[in-house]
Amino acid sequence: MLVAHKELARKLKELEERLEKHDEDIGLIFEAIRELMTPPDTPPKKIGFEVSEGRVSYRKKKKQ
Repeated sequence: MLVAHKELARKLKELEERLEKHDEDIGLIFEAIRELMTPPDTPPKKIGFEVSEGRVSYRKKKKQ
């Protein structure tokens, strides 16, 4: 019975250590989620392109 008690105490200690590690990991996950939820400091870049030419007017040909 004494051996079983020591074995149980050892397993309980292992379980406590494992739970402590999980708590740390869960804390890191929540921290990462909070970082992803905060908006970035810099505005996002525009998608597309800009034309540096002047405006061109198009005229329709008159029918003759």
